[in-house]
Amino acid sequence: MTGLAQYAILFGLTIGTLGFILCVYALARAIGRARAEPAKDVPATGGTLSRDPVWVRYHVRYYGYALLFLAFDMEMAFMYPWSVVYRQEGLVALLDMGVFLAILFLGLLYGWSQGALRRQ
Repeated sequence: MTGLAQYAILFGLTIGTLGFILCVYALARAIGRARAEPAKDVPATGGTLSRDPVWVRYHVRYYGYALLFLAFDMEMAFMYPWSVVYRQEGLVALLDMGVFLAILFLGLLYGWSQGALRRQ
């Protein structure tokens, strides 16, 4: 199969998928009806008005939790592809992942020493 044929198949699948999505959306709009309810516009409080403002500021202490979450989320994002190619690459891949995990572990130790994991 030539490269042009592969691109034609990819283009056809993309057009077919977009067409399917648009048809399902149009069908849902045609069959379903929207009901106007006053509680639908109230944000995330189960239909009752909130005493507090909707846009609240979070305390700066949650910044550390967010950074730790992102660090370990990135770890998982890199470990999945690494586990696929580990057998082909061998020891080099193992050493690379070891360095990557060591850097993340040092970041965890730093956050721990700064009190980022303490409950407040």
